[in-house]
Amino acid sequence: MERVLIKDGYLITMDAKRRVFERGSILVEGDKIVSVGEEVRGSAEEVIDARGKVVMPGLINAHTHLSMTLLRGLADDMALMPWLETKIWPIEKHLRNEDVYAGALLGCLEMIKSGTTCFADQYFFMESVARAVTESGIRGVLAHGMIEAGKPDKGEAEIVASESFVKACHGMAEGRVRAMFGPHAAYTCSPEFLIRVKELAAKYRIGIHIHVSETKDEVELIQKKYGRRPVEHLDAIGFLGPEVLAAHCVWLNDGEIATLKMRGVKPVHCPVSNMKIACGVSPVPEMLHAGIRVALGTDGAASNNSLDMFKEMKFAALLNKVHRLNAEVMPAQSVLEMATVNGAAALGLSSEVGSLEAGKKADIVIVDMEKPHLVPRHNVISHLVYSAVGSDVDTVIVDGKIIMSGRKVLSLDEQEVLNMAMEASRDLSERSGVKD
Repeated sequence: MERVLIKDGYLITMDAKRRVFERGSILVEGDKIVSVGEEVRGSAEEVIDARGKVVMPGLINAHTHLSMTLLRGLADDMALMPWLETKIWPIEKHLRNEDVYAGALLGCLEMIKSGTTCFADQYFFMESVARAVTESGIRGVLAHGMIEAGKPDKGEAEIVASESFVKACHGMAEGRVRAMFGPHAAYTCSPEFLIRVKELAAKYRIGIHIHVSETKDEVELIQKKYGRRPVEHLDAIGFLGPEVLAAHCVWLNDGEIATLKMRGVKPVHCPVSNMKIACGVSPVPEMLHAGIRVALGTDGAASNNSLDMFKEMKFAALLNKVHRLNAEVMPAQSVLEMATVNGAAALGLSSEVGSLEAGKKADIVIVDMEKPHLVPRHNVISHLVYSAVGSDVDTVIVDGKIIMSGRKVLSLDEQEVLNMAMEASRDLSERSGVKD
């Protein structure tokens, strides 16, 4: 097996002891890390000089809708429900496999170039997303988005489509593609349908990716329909559990936070999307204080306009500080944990990714710190959260394979992807009749 040696970088392991080596090295063999530390011995076919650079775990985007890259800038400055009902859903009715594939390739390209090595996605035509993930070299945990709307026939079709996707794609690309079930939300899926999804997830031993308490209107709608708040409702029907990835979790009370902790649910904070659509501010400091391992996500590029997890880390810290008028909440270390080890835990991948340790998958990013906005380096972790941007990423390794080196993506033809995405976006906009 081919070996890669990364030498003499500022090494942030994110292991249990949160070890940092000011001058450290990593030896990779095949798809695994075999040695990490100050003194790493062994020869390698590929040697990377990381002096002046940070070597860290690849970032994990725990909630997005990847192919919505095609809708970037098409529906801005709108509240969630008008945004969905007058722009997004009408466009999505016209989606085709080839659109989703082009959008997914564009999303993979953007994530690679900004240091994301693993992501969780919920959308449509997910076989096409799996194809894009396979070709790009990135790692994806994918879910077919299921909207049953209380209609048994539609629900049955969604179950068939989801099971077909799970059977076809779970474990493909040498394990880089994993599957989840993806019921959209409690307001678009009936209790009976959600219970059935819960049973299927247990049958296939995979997770569930769902939106929870994203807006105040959602809370009021669920309360009116079921007499309980969303988390209370999902708990009452037996839906919640450690396999549930709960995106947003903005409108929670103390009792719901306690329930999420008790059930082992994995919340995902999406600060930029929540700000842009004016959803509110998730009680992340309270969840972290309760011992909940909150992950971090961008949401789709239509409600964020970016898939840059470095930007997301900065906003996660700053939004919660200003909202609580407390500069001490959400320190840089905690936010970096959300984007790495917490993300791995949320996706059920803690034993494989999220930290740089012997035996784990070699998902590694190298950040060039020789930039004016990253000097002087009094606190490197602080710089990664508050000063760095995705374009500072120099090298990306996933599963032991170098897929970007010196800012050049090796797994995809960048210009071809950009051209394909532009054409697909224009065609989709014309077919749907939805304009900015």
